[in-house]
Amino acid sequence: MQDKGKLYLVATPIGNLEDITLRAIRILKEVDLIAAEDTRHTLQLLNHFNISKPLISYYRQNEKEKANSILDKIEEGKNIALVSDAGTPGISDPGEEIVKKAIERKIDIIPIPGACAAIAALIASGMNTREFCFLGFLPANNLYKKRVLEENKYETKTIIIYEAPHKLKNTLKLIKEIWGNRKVTIARELTKVYEEYKRTDINDALEVLQDIRGEYVIIIEGSKISQEDIEIKKRNELSLTEHYKFYQNKGYSKKEIIKLIAKDRNVNKNEIYKEFT
Repeated sequence: MQDKGKLYLVATPIGNLEDITLRAIRILKEVDLIAAEDTRHTLQLLNHFNISKPLISYYRQNEKEKANSILDKIEEGKNIALVSDAGTPGISDPGEEIVKKAIERKIDIIPIPGACAAIAALIASGMNTREFCFLGFLPANNLYKKRVLEENKYETKTIIIYEAPHKLKNTLKLIKEIWGNRKVTIARELTKVYEEYKRTDINDALEVLQDIRGEYVIIIEGSKISQEDIEIKKRNELSLTEHYKFYQNKGYSKKEIIKLIAKDRNVNKNEIYKEFT
């Protein structure tokens, strides 16, 4: 029985061709076939590095139907590399669907790491990099976009969003409307000739943004107030009896409730204990 091949997820440059890794070049030369988001775009990359391989298209609209045919070839023993137009497959680009199916079919998946616009923008932003929340491209529909922003209003981690140039100002206006004015770093054309960073706040960005062209990454400071802070504030507006019943209804014991109320109200638990004995 012939051994299965492997699925390679190969990151490609997001602009500057020098950002491709030596390993990525080797894998692209060694595989039997390359599945590309846009075969014409990928052909330019391959030609630059003197790589000649068969190409098949694999993009968002044909992802589900093409995934199985690609995996069939891997099960026949072919090694296949998946690439997107730029950056890392599966990160706001096709890739997630085929990975899920490959796992179901017990096919080996080998990531070949490299450029990622979100990480490149984050590390140059000056924002907190210890924890971050990646939202990718927000929904095109304004109603759904607002819903996503409402859901993340009290996210305290640094937030990363991708945006197209013609939607940039509208998205910033919605963020300001729902989240308020915050510090932002707006990065565009990463690794390219016109690479640029604006480290400012939303109010200023809406005033000074001009010549809006290229692909954008928006890095936004997290909320200074968490959802938990909001919930604690609501609980502290209750009477002590109501506060007690709130936790009692959740199944906590008397001892646990006293500790929780004391923590919410930032007082010694003995003060709370006296009220309920």
